[in-house]
Formats: sequence, C-alpha cells, structure tokens
Amino acid sequence: MRFLLKTPLLASLLKATAVVSLALAGSATVAQSDWPNKPIRIVVPYGAGSSPDVIARMMGEKLAARLGQPVLVENRAGAGGNTGTGAVAKSAGDGYTYVISTNGPLVYNTVLYPNLNYDPFKELRPVVLAGGQANVCAVRADSGINSLKELVAAMKKEPGKFNFSSTGVGSLSQLGVELLKVKTDTFAVHIPYASSPLSVLAVLQGDVQFACVPGVAVMPHVKSGKLRALAVSTGKRSTLMPDIPTMKEAGLPEIENLAWMALMAPSGTPDAIVQRMNQEINTILTMPDVKEKLHAAFMEPIGGSTQDLANFMQTELRVMTPVIKRTGVKVD
Repeated sequence: MRFLLKTPLLASLLKATAVVSLALAGSATVAQSDWPNKPIRIVVPYGAGSSPDVIARMMGEKLAARLGQPVLVENRAGAGGNTGTGAVAKSAGDGYTYVISTNGPLVYNTVLYPNLNYDPFKELRPVVLAGGQANVCAVRADSGINSLKELVAAMKKEPGKFNFSSTGVGSLSQLGVELLKVKTDTFAVHIPYASSPLSVLAVLQGDVQFACVPGVAVMPHVKSGKLRALAVSTGKRSTLMPDIPTMKEAGLPEIENLAWMALMAPSGTPDAIVQRMNQEINTILTMPDVKEKLHAAFMEPIGGSTQDLANFMQTELRVMTPVIKRTGVKVD
C-alpha cells in the first residue's frame, strides 16, 4: 500500500487495512446452519485473464477449501462490466451468488449511464474490498515514443492519429486517459475492449497507439521488449514496479487513480453469510502464498470490513463524480 498518496481514497484504504485484524477476530453465526450446501458462484464481469478474473480464481480456490464446496468463476463480460454486475444485482440473495467487480460498474457508471438498469448502491451489498493496482500507460516499443511527455507532444502534433484502448466504457482505464486528455488539452479516440489482455493486444497489433491498463496485462510484454511502460497511475511509484515513473514524475499535471476490485453480493443476502464471507476472504488475503500470487499479478491485497467498503464506494462517488462530469463522458 506504500505506493499511494494520502488522499481521500487512501484514507479509506488505510482504514480498511487497519480493521482487518478486528474483522478476523469476530465470528458470525450463519443463520442457515447448513450453508453452504451447494456450489458458490462468483461472476466476473470481464473476460478471462483480466485482473478481477485473476483475483476471483485465486480467492475461489481458497474459499472452496475453507467452505467445503466448489466455487465456480463465471465470466460475463459486456457493457463495460455492467452485464455481469447487473445480473448479480438482480439475482436472489441466497448466499450462493457474488460478483467481483470494479470502479466502473460499482461506482462510476451510476454517473456515466443515465439509464443504468441496476443500482449498485441499493441492489448490491458490500462484502470486501479485495485488492487494488496501478494502471500502467504503455505504447509499443517500436513506436518511437519514450516517455509520457513525448506521447502527449505527439498527440498535440497529430491530433487525429491517436487511439487508445481500455477495459470498457466507464472503466478507470478509460476515465484515467480522459482526465489526462483534459489536463493536457489533447485528443485521442477511445476504443473499448472486454478485458485488459484484449486491450493490450490492440496496442501490440497496432490497432490503437496506447493504453493505460492494469500492470498484470502490461508488464509481461514490457519485460519481453514488445511494450514500453511510460507511467503508473498512482501518486507514488508502485513498490511492485519501482522503475516506472508516476505521471507527475513524467512531467505532466498530477493525476492519481487506483484500479480496485471488490466482492459484492445481492442486497438480499443474509447478514451472517456476508460477514462469514468477509471474514474468510480477509483471512485468505493475509496468506503468504496469496500475497505472493497477487504481487506477481501486480496487485496489492486490501481487505477490511463490509462497512469500510461501503464508505470507500461513497468516497469514490464523491471524488470521481466531478471528474467524470468535467471530462464530458456520457453513455446512452
């Protein structure tokens, strides 16, 4: 967590981390004494290989062992994460269906989509803030662009040439670039994809000129020499990618954002089951092998109580609403 600045976002995250031990100390008595007695389903509203998919499968394996039931991960990508997230919001709250979703479908899309067909603040209930990661802005290694400042200069010189990919409309990988465009008075066309691997593939194939997406999708190609990492989205350098400068260090206006993943349940899910899931995942996130695997995927575990996640989402809404409105992004 050392790579974040002291912002309203960080205040919530630090609080969440601080209360993990308290969450683990408590014990919930599950009302349904036979729960779970059948497989549990975790929906990922993005494609296979995306960051939420990685963390969902990691958590699912550990949960299955701890709860004694299979945990099935189902990818339901589409509409910037709204398809899968909305499906879970409309599901029965029986304790067997969850979604691990992200900034967009859980917060930003309530501002971006005037006709969003679900309300994440009413139809879903927080379980746990599982993890967070920096986005990495990258170009092809043979692009001739060696820094984020050079990318901005190139966009200003040839405003009709540049496209960027993202993990979907309303995702942080789009909004972070939209904010960059506003701050630098530049233009680039947004091309959404269903997952971070597909977004990166678009850069590799030359379909778009750059992307700012999670490190797990970018860094293998940086290490292979196919992509060049220009900057991380967080306010301080990531301890997992210490050689990559922040946007401010790259000579641009200070821009800070964090891609995060949270486990949510349908609103009708019983309190005791939600608290049990919260405690189990908090325990899982402290396991050395889980931390190692998350770090290998350029993610940091977070954890905390259900209320911490609820507070964090409200903070995100308050902080990002004016940012979204300032960019002028709107989705019908």
